[in-house]
Amino acid sequence: MTSANHFELLGRDGQARTGRLTTPHGVVRTPAFMPVGTAGAMKGMHWREVREAGADIVLGNTYHLMLRPGAERIAALGGLQSFTGWRGPMLTDSGGFQVMSLAELRKVSESAVTFRSHIDGAKVELSPERSIEVQRLLGSDIAMQMDECVRLPAERGDIERAMQLSLRWAERSKRAFETAPDGYMLFGIAQGGDLPDLRRASARGLIDIGFHGYAIGGLAVGEPRAVMLGMIEEVVPILPRDRPRYLMGVGTPEDMLEAVARGIDMFDCVMPTRNGRHGTAFTRFGQINLRNARHADDPRPLDEESRWPSTSGYARAYLHHLVKSGETLGAMLLSEINVAYYQQLMHDIREAISKGAFEHFRDRTRADWAKGDISPR
Repeated sequence: MTSANHFELLGRDGQARTGRLTTPHGVVRTPAFMPVGTAGAMKGMHWREVREAGADIVLGNTYHLMLRPGAERIAALGGLQSFTGWRGPMLTDSGGFQVMSLAELRKVSESAVTFRSHIDGAKVELSPERSIEVQRLLGSDIAMQMDECVRLPAERGDIERAMQLSLRWAERSKRAFETAPDGYMLFGIAQGGDLPDLRRASARGLIDIGFHGYAIGGLAVGEPRAVMLGMIEEVVPILPRDRPRYLMGVGTPEDMLEAVARGIDMFDCVMPTRNGRHGTAFTRFGQINLRNARHADDPRPLDEESRWPSTSGYARAYLHHLVKSGETLGAMLLSEINVAYYQQLMHDIREAISKGAFEHFRDRTRADWAKGDISPR
């Protein structure tokens, strides 16, 4: 694994940054939101729509893909891009979080995590070396180290044990990645729960090992937003300025805006598509619940000023009807509307940073959210 830096910092406005991350399958503009294609597909959306919405990079899930259809099968079919039809950059997580949250009868040891597949009950062992092997077989542009994520709240002893184990697994992950071709990247993951001293120790340990980029994991798992932001503030000043910073599993537009203000470059979350499937739209007015009866007779679109055709072109009454009727089209439209809003937010953030106007944009955006949705006629 070479220590070459593939990230170019283009501008700063306070702690907020904009940059360019070059991968084997294309350039990622940062700050960036990565839509989540867990099993190699975006729920309710075609890849064409994901690209047209403005996404440069998407996320795939190592745990799910290794269980079905299998990493070796995907490799034989040309890797994730060829297999899925998404031709741009892909990041894959290590599978560690899903093992901890989904797998039954899991056992964590120094060498690996052993668990039963949620699909067929088969016994599976996932070590740092196997996690990297799977991600290399998948052909992801950015791989993540294997780590152990502890749900909060937790005892200090449990958090510290998992953090130290994650650091040892980080070293093993890096050694396993040594043979990766130039241009492919491995990110380390800072753990430490909600304890500032452990977060700082984890970040320093990862820097000593050396990675292409650095992630902050184990947040957005139920802790208050103030705690999440506090942990970002502990870790970011320690991280190298010339490497990308990735806040894993976050989140809401509000969370991302505040994280960018604290120096974060990359995000991922299932929220745009998951909430869309349940009838919620994200707009510049905040979240809108299309199940609400107030929309039943409203001919107006969600936002007539939106650049995304589905946001400005479909009546609220029709979207309400689709959602209440359980029509698949409703979930599809709201998923694309939400992914498009997230990408527009990232675009506007990048523009504001490049113009030195991020704080003004942040204040205006928060004020729009606070006003809430426009009143029905």
